[in-house]
Amino acid sequence: MPVRSNSQPGPVEGKRRRALASGRRAEGAAALFLRLKGYRILARRYCIDGGEIDLIARKFDAIAFVEVKSRPTLVEAMIAIDARKRRRMSRAASFWLAANPWAARLTLRGDAIYLAPWRWPRHAIAALALDIG
Repeated sequence: MPVRSNSQPGPVEGKRRRALASGRRAEGAAALFLRLKGYRILARRYCIDGGEIDLIARKFDAIAFVEVKSRPTLVEAMIAIDARKRRRMSRAASFWLAANPWAARLTLRGDAIYLAPWRWPRHAIAALALDIG
């Protein structure tokens, strides 16, 4: 059996690495898009055990917990966020709020930014119902 070098990833590792790189580019584009709309980015890739939020942004009196989805079409991006992802975002948002109690007095919402090649990003405000408690 041939031994694989660490410098050359196998097909599964290479696909995962490309997907991660694509996700980072999408998150960067979404962050820029939000900044152009007047949002201040508070956190990127906020992770806890059992949850993750791509972007946390503030505009005026609102905190947006943002999921970024990039797919070949905007419709595919829109249907890519499922109940499991909403639960993971809710869990992470609860932890973030516990660490940032000043934000609890603001309007909290779950936004989504959908990206597809050769299309303008679509920002869906309050698109995700988060269970923040």
